[in-house]
Amino acid sequence: MLEKNDKSPAGVRILIIEDEIAIAEGLVDLCEFKGFSADHVQDGISGLDRALKGAYDLVILDLMLPGMDGFTVCNRIREKDRELPIIILSAKTSEQDIIEGLSLGADDYISKPFSVETLFARIQAVLRRARKTIDPTDELVIGNLRVRFRDFVGSRGTEELQFTRKEIEILEYLWKFRDRAIPRHELLHEVWGYENAESVDTRTVDIHITKLRKKIEEDSSRPRILLTLRGEGYQLRSMNGHD
Repeated sequence: MLEKNDKSPAGVRILIIEDEIAIAEGLVDLCEFKGFSADHVQDGISGLDRALKGAYDLVILDLMLPGMDGFTVCNRIREKDRELPIIILSAKTSEQDIIEGLSLGADDYISKPFSVETLFARIQAVLRRARKTIDPTDELVIGNLRVRFRDFVGSRGTEELQFTRKEIEILEYLWKFRDRAIPRHELLHEVWGYENAESVDTRTVDIHITKLRKKIEEDSSRPRILLTLRGEGYQLRSMNGHD
């Protein structure tokens, strides 16, 4: 049973980019019932324009849209804004679609059909993390890899790197507890903000880790910095004191 959430932060604005009117109107009603302000756009081109100009706190994005598909919308948003939270909500459920959506910078990917409570648990988790302040003074240095958390940028040797907010949050947390294996459910709880992280079924952590390796590793197929320890989790190695 859906219960009204009186703890929703006042003033939160959500943009819903969805071409199916019945679904969109239902999402708007549910958002408002939960205490959020919600606007709806039916096509990708208008949705992109509103997302970049409308000062929204979160975008809920369908993939199969007229005018411009959701993958392109997500990519264009990330080119201009690396912080705006994006949740993809789509009937496209193949492994490749999920990987592509998350690789383009979406914070989460929810498949249709979905439960209302699952959707709002994900919305609240994304919003909660988006409000967390990244330490402006901290940076990661491992060998020739340098990442400035505050600016969402870094370098590996002479190559310049750019990161999304979610990627920075992952690196920041792993760097804080470097040389310790971080279980997947811990990342889901601490970085994604899921309350019951051990019961969350999502590939988002694995896909973000894969994307990060392609940026920070010399050879992502043979990682030396961001390791997967079977049965334990992920570990960011400081590489013999180069930190």
